[in-house]
Amino acid sequence: MRISQADTDDIGGLAGLLWRDTLNEEPSRQCVDAFAVDLAQWWAAHQHSHAAFVARLLGAEIVGMAWVALLSRVPRPGATSRLSADIQSVFVMPEHRGQGIGSALVEAASEHARRLGSLRVTVHSGRRAVPVYERLGFESSRQLLHRPGR
Repeated sequence: MRISQADTDDIGGLAGLLWRDTLNEEPSRQCVDAFAVDLAQWWAAHQHSHAAFVARLLGAEIVGMAWVALLSRVPRPGATSRLSADIQSVFVMPEHRGQGIGSALVEAASEHARRLGSLRVTVHSGRRAVPVYERLGFESSRQLLHRPGR
């Protein structure tokens, strides 16, 4: 398995994984190729704040991904460059799960955020994945709250 930071050549593979990840959640009104065009445009506009990491096995096919969103925080005296990071859209093809691919992707995305100076890395996880994130050192926090949309 090889983990690497994604680039624009990976848009088609990333779009395919994102498209497949949402098949059970909501009906797709868009084919994967049309979504790839939209994703490319979105990423071009957000490349300064979002990075994607991909997993490949022996060939070039992408079998997993993890995104990290970086957010500049309000400066404080003596700390004018503050960053937070959020792990997003982690997905591994079902036939490749249970092999540590998702964990390796999350570690790569987290390390990227740390290298850039992120003070913390968060993740909003589904219940089934919570033990995986805990094994990777993520902890629940009473101070990190969210306000659900209506």
